[in-house]
Amino acid sequence: MPIKIIGAGFPRTGTTTLKRSLEILGYSKTYHMKELLVNPDKLPLWLKLEETGETDWDKLYEGYMATVDFPSYPWYFEHMNHYPDAKVILTVRDFEAWHKSAHSTIYQAGPQNFSEKIQMLFRILTNPRLAKVVNCIKFVKRQFWAKQFEGRFLDKEFAEKIWFEHIEEVKAKVPADRLLVYDVRDGWEPLCTFLGKPVPSEPLPHLNKKENFKTMLAELMKGNMV
Repeated sequence: MPIKIIGAGFPRTGTTTLKRSLEILGYSKTYHMKELLVNPDKLPLWLKLEETGETDWDKLYEGYMATVDFPSYPWYFEHMNHYPDAKVILTVRDFEAWHKSAHSTIYQAGPQNFSEKIQMLFRILTNPRLAKVVNCIKFVKRQFWAKQFEGRFLDKEFAEKIWFEHIEEVKAKVPADRLLVYDVRDGWEPLCTFLGKPVPSEPLPHLNKKENFKTMLAELMKGNMV
């Protein structure tokens, strides 16, 4: 089953809302970082993509119709080449709100001090699956924080520069008829118009707000999809 929708937006730009919205519209299932944390055995397929620009696409996306968020977004162009009929959705939001949200959630994912690191080490030693999940989180840190933001995410001026450069890059690389620049606050209409789908009667879901992030992450690390 080929991927029909490729998400090119950064994490914390409404990607969980987009995932659920696409599933309501019939793009089920939609891949997201949550899927990788629940099924960390897929990490080698992403590492191959990271290293070579290619992977076993059929094995990676077996059963999926769309992909959003990390880890797919850094390779949106490779996805486009492999899935030439797929459409691309670039989720965006106000930069200041995004930076604050990303800092309070995904930037602080994982143990933050010595005591927490010792506790995590003990859990890893007694839980082989958790070790794989931690490797997935290291993958995020390497690609998103170290590479995308060059280790300077806390430098807000620099982070803003990277933010807008990514938006302009996507606009330049993706043909206009294949691209939707989308703020989830705009609701169903632009999304459904772009995809040629009728507008659902239910409201657009707004999910994964920062106040429940830590609880959500803890469940994902246990292997429970939320």
